[in-house]
Amino acid sequence: MSEPTVAGGGRTVVVKVGSSSITDDGGGIDHGAVDKLCGELADLRARGHSVVLVSSGAIAAGWATLGGGPRPSDPGRLQALSAVGQHRLMRVYDDALAARSVHVGQVLLAPLDFGHRQQYLHARQTLSHLLEIGVVPVVNENDATSDDEIRFGDNDRLAALVAHLVSAELLVLLTDTAGLLTADPRLDAQASLIEEVVEVDHDLEALAGGSGSMVGSGGMVSKLAAAKIAAWSGVTTVIADAARPDVLAAALDGRPGSGTVFRARNRRLPARKLWIAFALASKGTLRVDDGARRALVDAQSSLLPAGVVAVDGRFEPDDAVEIAGPDGLVFAKGLVRHPSAQVASWAGRRTSELPQGSVHEVVHRDDLVVLV
Repeated sequence: MSEPTVAGGGRTVVVKVGSSSITDDGGGIDHGAVDKLCGELADLRARGHSVVLVSSGAIAAGWATLGGGPRPSDPGRLQALSAVGQHRLMRVYDDALAARSVHVGQVLLAPLDFGHRQQYLHARQTLSHLLEIGVVPVVNENDATSDDEIRFGDNDRLAALVAHLVSAELLVLLTDTAGLLTADPRLDAQASLIEEVVEVDHDLEALAGGSGSMVGSGGMVSKLAAAKIAAWSGVTTVIADAARPDVLAAALDGRPGSGTVFRARNRRLPARKLWIAFALASKGTLRVDDGARRALVDAQSSLLPAGVVAVDGRFEPDDAVEIAGPDGLVFAKGLVRHPSAQVASWAGRRTSELPQGSVHEVVHRDDLVVLV
């Protein structure tokens, strides 16, 4: 792995740790695992690197504090558990890093912080100031009050967005496996580590499988989604085993076998288009014909009604929609300019057949992200 540098020779690294990596068998916080992680974070800082930690575990900590049992799934109870567990989780991090003379600062983020430019700039400024004064920001979802935030998953997607926010060079996603494997090791003893990925495609996503552990809400699928976001942000990603000794230094130094490395793309998406592509939930899908697909991908055109073949879902103006080709595969995403009923009634019609004075674009190219 190459080592891009910043002023002073240090790099900015975002580290995300999942619930399963910092909780014990009963779902409570594993102080030994947190202490190991904090020791490695402190070591990175001692080498001159800036570090941001994105940590899951608040819901799990709250769940264990209130007696465990069947883990609830409804958002209201999960939010309550997060409120109970968040300060307990931060106390453990604060104690472990304070023992190494490192200060921490809690930062809770929500989708709104990525969707509105002023809040995006404010969040970036806050994180930048914390790093400048030598503090390790500990970031988590603001899921005690936000329904949408709980749907970010196991913080993987949030970590990738934070990596973009702080212009990180490296994102490390710590989990309970060595990285992305050729098969599920629980089912195939011959499963081996995939050491490098250049492009996250549909075959790779199918290989990743489904959900993660009982205490987490993510899994390898969400980590691939995060790696894709990071790649479009120009950030290299490593998925690695949190229990591996010296795992962060190994990932940073590019040691062979340290995890699965996902290479960054040469083309970086600007913040707004990254938000459209990855932070907004899709409210529907527009199926387009081959001609429209070529116009969107090759000519970077707007999507017009003539190219729309079918409309799936219910949406309103400014909602996010996915755009799929004739094969059904999604290749783009954008903000739609008309409600679903109107798009459906206009589908296949030429501009000359539309009402005069109306906005003809279904998705304007300025609000469109092509992801192929």
